[in-house]
Amino acid sequence: MNRQRQVALPEPADVGSMVLRGAASFARRNKVIAGSYLFGILVILLVGTGTRLTLQQRREYNSIMDTIDLQAEFEASQRYAMADQAYRSSAGWFTCDSLCTRNKQRMEIAKSNLDAIRKEGHARMSDAKAVAGLFSEVGVGEVKDKFWSHFHSGQQFAKRQSMWDAMFIGIRSMSRDENILEYALRVLMQILVNFSMGLIVALFVFIFGLWGVVRDYQANPLVAVFFFLAATCGAFAFVATYLMGIFGAAAGGLYGLAKVAESSQQNARLNQGQHYRQRQYMGNRPHYD
Repeated sequence: MNRQRQVALPEPADVGSMVLRGAASFARRNKVIAGSYLFGILVILLVGTGTRLTLQQRREYNSIMDTIDLQAEFEASQRYAMADQAYRSSAGWFTCDSLCTRNKQRMEIAKSNLDAIRKEGHARMSDAKAVAGLFSEVGVGEVKDKFWSHFHSGQQFAKRQSMWDAMFIGIRSMSRDENILEYALRVLMQILVNFSMGLIVALFVFIFGLWGVVRDYQANPLVAVFFFLAATCGAFAFVATYLMGIFGAAAGGLYGLAKVAESSQQNARLNQGQHYRQRQYMGNRPHYD
Protein backbone atom coordinates (compact mmCIF):
# COMPACT_ATOMS: atom_id res chain seq x y z
CA MET A 1 0.00 0.00 0.00
CA ASN A 2 1.38 3.44 -1.04
CA ARG A 3 1.47 6.06 1.66
CA GLN A 4 1.59 9.78 1.01
CA ARG A 5 4.86 11.31 2.03
CA GLN A 6 4.41 13.84 4.84
CA VAL A 7 6.53 17.01 4.65
CA ALA A 8 7.36 18.32 8.13
CA LEU A 9 7.51 22.07 8.64
CA PRO A 10 10.69 23.46 10.21
CA GLU A 11 10.68 24.57 13.82
CA PRO A 12 10.49 28.31 14.65
CA ALA A 13 14.18 28.40 15.67
CA ASP A 14 15.13 26.78 12.37
CA VAL A 15 12.99 29.30 10.46
CA GLY A 16 14.87 32.20 12.07
CA SER A 17 18.24 30.74 11.15
CA MET A 18 17.02 30.08 7.59
CA VAL A 19 15.91 33.71 7.23
CA LEU A 20 19.25 34.97 8.53
CA ARG A 21 21.18 32.72 6.15
CA GLY A 22 19.01 33.85 3.25
CA ALA A 23 19.50 37.52 4.14
CA ALA A 24 23.26 37.06 4.42
CA SER A 25 23.36 35.25 1.08
CA PHE A 26 21.31 38.02 -0.58
CA ALA A 27 23.59 40.70 0.88
CA ARG A 28 26.69 38.94 -0.48
CA ARG A 29 25.15 38.66 -3.96
CA ASN A 30 23.72 42.22 -3.99
CA LYS A 31 26.26 44.38 -2.21
CA VAL A 32 25.01 47.67 -3.67
CA ILE A 33 21.41 47.09 -2.58
CA ALA A 34 22.46 45.84 0.85
CA GLY A 35 24.87 48.74 1.32
CA SER A 36 22.24 51.28 0.26
CA TYR A 37 19.75 49.75 2.70
CA LEU A 38 22.19 49.86 5.63
CA PHE A 39 23.24 53.41 4.76
CA GLY A 40 19.57 54.42 4.59
CA ILE A 41 18.90 52.94 8.03
CA LEU A 42 21.90 54.89 9.35
CA VAL A 43 20.55 58.09 7.79
CA ILE A 44 17.13 57.58 9.39
CA LEU A 45 18.69 57.02 12.80
CA LEU A 46 21.20 59.87 12.70
CA VAL A 47 19.60 62.72 10.75
CA GLY A 48 16.39 62.94 12.76
CA THR A 49 14.71 66.32 12.32
CA GLY A 50 17.80 68.18 11.10
CA THR A 51 19.91 70.87 12.74
CA ARG A 52 18.11 73.71 14.46
CA LEU A 53 18.41 77.20 12.99
CA THR A 54 20.44 79.72 14.90
CA LEU A 55 18.77 82.93 16.01
CA GLN A 56 20.51 84.87 13.24
CA GLN A 57 19.50 82.30 10.60
CA ARG A 58 15.89 82.32 11.77
CA ARG A 59 15.71 86.10 11.64
CA GLU A 60 17.22 86.26 8.16
CA TYR A 61 15.04 83.39 6.97
CA ASN A 62 11.86 85.02 8.27
CA SER A 63 12.81 88.45 6.90
CA ILE A 64 13.24 87.04 3.39
CA MET A 65 10.04 84.98 3.60
CA ASP A 66 8.11 88.09 4.68
CA THR A 67 9.06 89.84 1.42
CA ILE A 68 7.00 87.34 -0.60
CA ASP A 69 3.82 89.12 -1.64
CA LEU A 70 1.13 86.48 -1.22
CA GLN A 71 -1.65 89.00 -1.72
CA ALA A 72 -0.28 89.95 -5.15
CA GLU A 73 -0.13 86.30 -6.14
CA PHE A 74 -3.71 85.75 -4.96
CA GLU A 75 -5.00 88.74 -6.92
CA ALA A 76 -3.07 87.68 -10.03
CA SER A 77 -4.47 84.15 -9.79
CA GLN A 78 -8.00 85.61 -9.48
CA ARG A 79 -7.49 87.77 -12.57
CA TYR A 80 -6.15 84.80 -14.50
CA ALA A 81 -9.09 82.61 -13.46
CA MET A 82 -11.59 85.27 -14.60
CA ALA A 83 -9.77 85.81 -17.90
CA ASP A 84 -9.54 82.07 -18.54
CA GLN A 85 -13.26 81.65 -17.81
CA ALA A 86 -14.12 84.50 -20.20
CA TYR A 87 -11.95 82.97 -22.93
CA ARG A 88 -13.46 79.50 -22.55
CA SER A 89 -16.99 80.93 -22.57
CA SER A 90 -16.40 82.81 -25.82
CA ALA A 91 -14.44 80.08 -27.61
CA GLY A 92 -16.25 77.82 -30.05
CA TRP A 93 -15.67 74.16 -30.71
CA PHE A 94 -13.20 74.73 -33.56
CA THR A 95 -13.33 78.49 -34.17
CA CYS A 96 -12.36 81.65 -32.30
CA ASP A 97 -13.92 84.98 -33.38
CA SER A 98 -12.65 88.50 -32.59
CA LEU A 99 -14.14 88.50 -29.08
CA CYS A 100 -12.60 85.10 -28.40
CA THR A 101 -9.26 86.34 -29.68
CA ARG A 102 -9.30 89.39 -27.38
CA ASN A 103 -10.25 87.21 -24.42
CA LYS A 104 -7.44 84.81 -25.28
CA GLN A 105 -4.91 87.66 -25.36
CA ARG A 106 -6.16 88.90 -21.98
CA MET A 107 -5.92 85.38 -20.58
CA GLU A 108 -2.35 84.99 -21.84
CA ILE A 109 -1.34 88.35 -20.36
CA ALA A 110 -2.91 87.43 -17.01
CA LYS A 111 -1.15 84.08 -17.06
CA SER A 112 2.19 85.74 -17.89
CA ASN A 113 1.77 88.16 -14.96
CA LEU A 114 0.86 85.30 -12.61
CA ASP A 115 3.87 83.27 -13.73
CA ALA A 116 6.17 86.26 -13.21
CA ILE A 117 4.85 86.85 -9.68
CA ARG A 118 5.16 83.16 -8.83
CA LYS A 119 8.68 83.03 -10.27
CA GLU A 120 9.74 86.02 -8.17
CA GLY A 121 8.18 84.48 -5.05
CA HIS A 122 9.89 81.15 -5.73
CA ALA A 123 13.24 82.91 -6.14
CA ARG A 124 12.84 84.69 -2.80
CA MET A 125 11.78 81.45 -1.13
CA SER A 126 14.86 79.78 -2.60
CA ASP A 127 17.04 82.54 -1.12
CA ALA A 128 15.44 81.98 2.29
CA LYS A 129 16.02 78.23 2.03
CA ALA A 130 19.66 78.88 1.13
CA VAL A 131 20.05 80.71 4.41
CA ALA A 132 18.63 77.73 6.33
CA GLY A 133 20.62 75.02 4.52
CA LEU A 134 19.78 71.53 3.32
CA PHE A 135 20.54 69.72 6.57
CA SER A 136 18.61 72.21 8.69
CA GLU A 137 15.23 71.53 10.24
CA VAL A 138 13.68 73.40 7.32
CA GLY A 139 15.34 71.28 4.62
CA VAL A 140 14.96 67.94 6.36
CA GLY A 141 11.38 68.78 7.34
CA GLU A 142 10.42 69.66 3.76
CA VAL A 143 11.89 66.43 2.41
CA LYS A 144 10.19 64.37 5.13
CA ASP A 145 6.83 66.02 4.44
CA LYS A 146 7.22 65.29 0.74
CA PHE A 147 8.09 61.65 1.44
CA TRP A 148 5.17 61.13 3.83
CA SER A 149 2.79 62.68 1.32
CA HIS A 150 3.82 60.19 -1.37
CA PHE A 151 3.97 57.30 1.09
CA HIS A 152 0.41 57.88 2.30
CA SER A 153 -0.75 58.22 -1.30
CA GLY A 154 0.75 54.80 -2.04
CA GLN A 155 -0.96 53.35 1.02
CA GLN A 156 -4.32 54.80 0.03
CA PHE A 157 -3.95 53.38 -3.48
CA ALA A 158 -3.19 49.93 -2.07
CA LYS A 159 -6.15 50.06 0.32
CA ARG A 160 -8.63 51.14 -2.35
CA GLN A 161 -7.34 48.60 -4.85
CA SER A 162 -7.40 45.82 -2.25
CA MET A 163 -11.01 46.61 -1.39
CA TRP A 164 -12.07 46.28 -5.02
CA ASP A 165 -9.94 43.17 -5.51
CA ALA A 166 -11.50 41.51 -2.47
CA MET A 167 -14.96 42.16 -3.86
CA PHE A 168 -14.19 40.86 -7.37
CA ILE A 169 -12.25 37.86 -6.07
CA GLY A 170 -15.25 37.03 -3.88
CA ILE A 171 -17.57 37.17 -6.90
CA ARG A 172 -15.26 34.89 -8.91
CA SER A 173 -14.85 32.54 -5.94
CA MET A 174 -18.62 32.06 -5.65
CA SER A 175 -18.79 31.03 -9.31
CA ARG A 176 -15.94 28.52 -8.80
CA ASP A 177 -17.21 27.10 -5.50
CA GLU A 178 -13.96 27.92 -3.70
CA ASN A 179 -13.78 27.52 0.05
CA ILE A 180 -13.10 30.34 2.47
CA LEU A 181 -9.43 29.39 2.92
CA GLU A 182 -8.68 29.63 -0.80
CA TYR A 183 -10.49 32.97 -0.97
CA ALA A 184 -8.52 34.33 2.01
CA LEU A 185 -5.20 33.24 0.51
CA ARG A 186 -5.96 34.87 -2.84
CA VAL A 187 -7.04 38.10 -1.16
CA LEU A 188 -3.88 38.08 0.99
CA MET A 189 -1.64 37.65 -2.03
CA GLN A 190 -3.43 40.47 -3.86
CA ILE A 191 -3.09 42.78 -0.84
CA LEU A 192 0.66 42.12 -0.75
CA VAL A 193 0.93 42.83 -4.48
CA ASN A 194 -1.08 46.07 -4.17
CA PHE A 195 1.00 47.40 -1.27
CA SER A 196 4.21 46.51 -3.09
CA MET A 197 3.12 48.30 -6.26
CA GLY A 198 1.71 51.34 -4.45
CA LEU A 199 4.73 51.94 -2.22
CA ILE A 200 7.33 51.23 -4.90
CA VAL A 201 5.65 53.67 -7.30
CA ALA A 202 5.39 56.23 -4.48
CA LEU A 203 9.13 55.78 -3.80
CA PHE A 204 10.04 56.43 -7.44
CA VAL A 205 7.76 59.49 -7.63
CA PHE A 206 9.39 60.86 -4.46
CA ILE A 207 12.90 60.30 -5.85
CA PHE A 208 11.93 61.87 -9.19
CA GLY A 209 10.82 65.11 -7.50
CA LEU A 210 13.50 65.16 -4.82
CA TRP A 211 16.16 66.90 -6.89
CA GLY A 212 13.86 69.87 -7.43
CA VAL A 213 13.60 70.30 -3.66
CA VAL A 214 17.38 69.96 -3.22
CA ARG A 215 18.07 72.48 -5.98
CA ASP A 216 15.97 75.16 -4.27
CA TYR A 217 18.43 75.33 -1.36
CA GLN A 218 21.29 76.50 -3.61
CA ALA A 219 23.73 74.23 -1.79
CA ASN A 220 27.24 73.27 -2.82
CA PRO A 221 27.02 70.63 -5.60
CA LEU A 222 28.82 68.00 -3.52
CA VAL A 223 26.57 68.68 -0.53
CA ALA A 224 23.49 68.60 -2.76
CA VAL A 225 24.45 65.26 -4.31
CA PHE A 226 25.26 63.75 -0.91
CA PHE A 227 21.95 64.94 0.53
CA PHE A 228 20.07 63.58 -2.49
CA LEU A 229 21.73 60.16 -2.16
CA ALA A 230 21.18 60.10 1.61
CA ALA A 231 17.50 61.00 1.29
CA THR A 232 17.06 58.43 -1.49
CA CYS A 233 18.69 55.67 0.54
CA GLY A 234 16.68 56.62 3.62
CA ALA A 235 13.40 56.49 1.70
CA PHE A 236 14.40 53.17 0.10
CA ALA A 237 15.33 51.69 3.47
CA PHE A 238 12.05 52.73 5.07
CA VAL A 239 9.89 51.39 2.23
CA ALA A 240 11.89 48.15 2.10
CA THR A 241 11.58 47.67 5.87
CA TYR A 242 7.85 48.36 5.72
CA LEU A 243 7.33 45.84 2.92
CA MET A 244 9.50 43.25 4.64
CA GLY A 245 7.41 43.71 7.78
CA ILE A 246 4.17 43.17 5.83
CA PHE A 247 5.49 40.10 4.03
CA GLY A 248 7.02 38.77 7.24
CA ALA A 249 3.74 39.17 9.13
CA ALA A 250 1.84 37.40 6.35
CA ALA A 251 4.39 34.59 6.16
CA GLY A 252 4.41 34.24 9.95
CA GLY A 253 0.64 34.01 10.06
CA LEU A 254 0.56 31.36 7.35
CA TYR A 255 3.37 29.46 9.07
CA GLY A 256 1.47 29.53 12.36
CA LEU A 257 -1.69 28.20 10.72
CA ALA A 258 0.30 25.49 8.96
CA LYS A 259 1.96 24.43 12.24
CA VAL A 260 -1.43 24.23 13.95
CA ALA A 261 -2.77 22.10 11.10
CA GLU A 262 0.33 19.89 11.20
CA SER A 263 0.00 19.41 14.96
CA SER A 264 -3.67 18.51 14.56
CA GLN A 265 -2.83 15.94 11.90
CA GLN A 266 -0.12 14.41 14.08
CA ASN A 267 -2.50 14.17 17.04
CA ALA A 268 -5.14 12.59 14.82
CA ARG A 269 -2.65 10.00 13.53
CA LEU A 270 -1.51 9.21 17.08
CA ASN A 271 -5.08 8.76 18.26
CA GLN A 272 -5.84 6.59 15.25
CA GLY A 273 -2.80 4.44 15.97
CA GLN A 274 -3.77 4.02 19.62
CA HIS A 275 -7.30 3.01 18.69
CA TYR A 276 -5.94 0.52 16.16
CA ARG A 277 -3.60 -1.04 18.72
CA GLN A 278 -6.40 -1.23 21.27
CA ARG A 279 -8.69 -3.00 18.83
CA GLN A 280 -5.87 -5.36 17.85
CA TYR A 281 -5.13 -6.12 21.50
CA MET A 282 -8.77 -6.76 22.29
CA GLY A 283 -9.04 -9.02 19.26
CA ASN A 284 -6.02 -11.10 20.30
CA ARG A 285 -7.00 -11.54 23.94
CA PRO A 286 -7.87 -15.16 24.91
CA HIS A 287 -11.52 -15.70 25.74
CA TYR A 288 -12.47 -17.99 28.62
CA ASP A 289 -15.89 -19.50 28.60
